[in-house]
Amino acid sequence: MKKIFTLVFLVCLCITQLTDNAFAQGCVAIRGMSHAGATSADFFKQQNGKFQVNAGYRFFRSYKHFRGDHEEKERVEQGTEVINVAHALDLGLTYQPNMRWSISVTLPVQHNDRSSLYEHYGNAITANPEQKRFHTSSKGIGDLRISTSYWLRDPLKMPKFNIAIGGGVKLPTGDKAVEGEFHKLDKEGNDYTIVKPVDQSIQLGDGAVGFFLETQGYVSFTPKTALYFNGFYLSNPKEHNGVNRNPQSATIDPIVGYFAAVDQFAARLGVSQALGGGFSVLLGGRAEGVPSDDLIGSSKGYRRPGYVISGEPGVAYIKNKFSASLSVPIALYRNRTKSYADKQDVTGKAHGDAAFADYLISFSVSRWF
Repeated sequence: MKKIFTLVFLVCLCITQLTDNAFAQGCVAIRGMSHAGATSADFFKQQNGKFQVNAGYRFFRSYKHFRGDHEEKERVEQGTEVINVAHALDLGLTYQPNMRWSISVTLPVQHNDRSSLYEHYGNAITANPEQKRFHTSSKGIGDLRISTSYWLRDPLKMPKFNIAIGGGVKLPTGDKAVEGEFHKLDKEGNDYTIVKPVDQSIQLGDGAVGFFLETQGYVSFTPKTALYFNGFYLSNPKEHNGVNRNPQSATIDPIVGYFAAVDQFAARLGVSQALGGGFSVLLGGRAEGVPSDDLIGSSKGYRRPGYVISGEPGVAYIKNKFSASLSVPIALYRNRTKSYADKQDVTGKAHGDAAFADYLISFSVSRWF
């Protein structure tokens, strides 16, 4: 029975990693969603109280450009790639009114750096002969998430199959209009700077109230082996957040002049194997992305839609009221799909690009009180 308790806990711990760490590996701006707490049978067994504090760290470096699923390798070869480096820390608190129901609050803290040529002097050798690269950045809190989740079967009765359903709200607490200095050259070749919003991919928030649904569950094959799964969808009904991408321009493009408030989706499936001593290894896959069209409301506004399919090895550990997990999703397939604006092109040739990372590092710790 103890082995089963531990296995179910580890499965549920790793399931929650998707919702905590659904974070785009590049210019396709997905942000962390859902709660940072886990609600498994072993949590109820281990806890001494009804509260859990948790923290999750994420890191990625994106630089490989894709248009559709075609990688534009020449961008790296020519040194014109856009590089995003992102660090994020999710701080969470979970309250458990009873053994099946949990309520969670999560606040992300972020630090992002972006370097490019095209946003400044330009990629062309004629405009930027020294191929100078400049940086913009953002740091601060992101969008607050409040969520609730409920297990359909009593975890303490240790069913071989269980599923939880949940949902929540995302509040626009993150700055949607972080600005930075962009370097330009005048006709005489002198450097000057303009101030405008940084790229959408490193903005701290999306400026909209969003609503999401999620599900998670597991199927135990043996006392040490289980299948786990998870999925969520975030809907942002608001069309755009009112941030003008190019305030220096005399006109505003009616389709892409403002940053869009985009929907997001993610799914995860894998197998967990308990090793003993509180350790478990996991191997699975995950898919996450931004759709071209929102489920509710207009899809106008600037966005880079696309998705990533990754293989995800991981390891988890539990001892008494403490738990930790580490996973490294490795990108297997990347696709920058056509945006709403691309689809308006009557020739069918318009198709923007986006930069993706090769992998994501995700680490989390939690403790009951």
